[in-house]
Amino acid sequence: MKITMGALAAGVGFGAATSLINAFSSPYGELGAPLAGTVWASAAKVLSLLMDAGWSWAALAVAVGWLAGTTVRGALVGALALIAATGAYYVTDAFASGAGTDMVRWWVAGLPLGLVLGAVGAAIRRPGLIGLLAALTVPVGAAVQMVVLPPRPHLTLTPTIVLAEVIVWTAAVFSAGWVVYRFWAARRTAVAG
Repeated sequence: MKITMGALAAGVGFGAATSLINAFSSPYGELGAPLAGTVWASAAKVLSLLMDAGWSWAALAVAVGWLAGTTVRGALVGALALIAATGAYYVTDAFASGAGTDMVRWWVAGLPLGLVLGAVGAAIRRPGLIGLLAALTVPVGAAVQMVVLPPRPHLTLTPTIVLAEVIVWTAAVFSAGWVVYRFWAARRTAVAG
C-alpha cells in the first residue's frame, strides 16, 4: 500500500510539475509572460525540454517499478504512476494555460507502457544480463530519443535547446557507463568469490 501511494504521489507530482514548467517556459502564456527574457524563463525552458520528453516519463515508471521490488508490483505501480501523471498534467494544464486535453488517449497509451516499464524497473534488481538490460532501458531510451526526436521545438538551435541536449546526452552516457561498470564489478566479484 505504501509503494502504491508513493507511485500515485510521484505521478501526480511529476505530471503537475511538468505542466507548470511548460506554462512558465512559454512567453505567450499568463504564467510565462512575466518571466520572458529573464534567466528564469531560460531555466524553465530547459526544464520543460527535459521533463516533457518521453524518456523522462518512462523514467518515472521505471523508477517506481524499481522501488516496488517485484515484477507484478512494479508493473502495477508503473502504470499507476503514468496514469496519475497524465491526469495531473492535463488537469494542471487546464488551469495553468486553458489547454484542452488528450488525457484519455494518453491514458490508453500509458497503461500498457506503464505496465512494461514498471516491470522493467523491478527487473533492475535482478543480477546478470536481465538486470543489466533493465538498468540500461532509460539511458538508452533517452539516447535513442535524442537521435530520433530531439527536443527541438524550433528549426534553429537556441542556447536552451543545446543545454537541454547536452544534459540529456551527458546523463545518458554517465548512467549507461555506471550501469555497465556495476555489472562488470558484480561479475568480477562473483568469479573471484
